[in-house]
Amino acid sequence: MDAFAAYSHALASLALWGVMISVLGAFSTRGRSAENRCDCGKPKRNYDDPAYRSERAFMNAVESSGPFIAVTVAAVLLGAAPFWVNVFASVFIVARLAMAFVHIRTTNQPMRSVFFGVGLLCILALAILALGAAF
Repeated sequence: MDAFAAYSHALASLALWGVMISVLGAFSTRGRSAENRCDCGKPKRNYDDPAYRSERAFMNAVESSGPFIAVTVAAVLLGAAPFWVNVFASVFIVARLAMAFVHIRTTNQPMRSVFFGVGLLCILALAILALGAAF
């Protein structure tokens, strides 16, 4: 396990991501009513409705889980520069926490897009680190 000690922040980020997904999942079910749900049970599209925004924040996080986990694990296993892997994984978590907060609490689309972009850049940077370490 000593080989992974240098990646403690990145591994902690993966753990925090699991917690964040679970919390967002729990929050995504509150506020639903017969009036604001589609036949499938999901909230009707309405960004003014906090129940819809909570559901979207959760689903958006779920959609980014695969790429974030894949590139972080690849970077760690391939031995990419620990400092940068830790930085990008940690910044991803902070950006996604901020995005979830903005997504649920406001209708500020530009701010959500900024935090999404920061998270996406972190995923791309981790992918580049992993590929660089592989080749």
